[in-house]
Amino acid sequence: MSGVVTKTPLPAQLQSFLAFDFGIKRTGVAFGSRLMASAQPQATVNAQGDARWALIKKRIDEWQPNALVVGVPFHPDGAEHDNTLRARKFARQLQGRFQLPVFEVDERYSTTEAHSLGAKDADAASACIILEQFFREYL
Repeated sequence: MSGVVTKTPLPAQLQSFLAFDFGIKRTGVAFGSRLMASAQPQATVNAQGDARWALIKKRIDEWQPNALVVGVPFHPDGAEHDNTLRARKFARQLQGRFQLPVFEVDERYSTTEAHSLGAKDADAASACIILEQFFREYL
């Protein structure tokens, strides 16, 4: 991330969100609503490659979110790395496949925070942290 990012107000019609902590082998999932401005962990998607899409579609069909949120990792100094590019590609694929708005959130330290909180499913807990960070930034 470089430069100043100006956040526009979140459109009022966006009320429910599904967030993802993308990983090559596992993708954490959380659901949240604008009204509560909090997130609830969902079962982690334990699939990779194209196999993950059917499971993600099932979650989207179940929860009917108005928008999606993807955590994008960076080095501590803000520099990008390989996983930054993978998470951004995943965000673009989500938008292309499901035709929903997709927001990216800097997710530095979300997994570390999830572990420090004693999460049983660190991926899902990290997705919650990502979604709650999104709410803090946009609401």
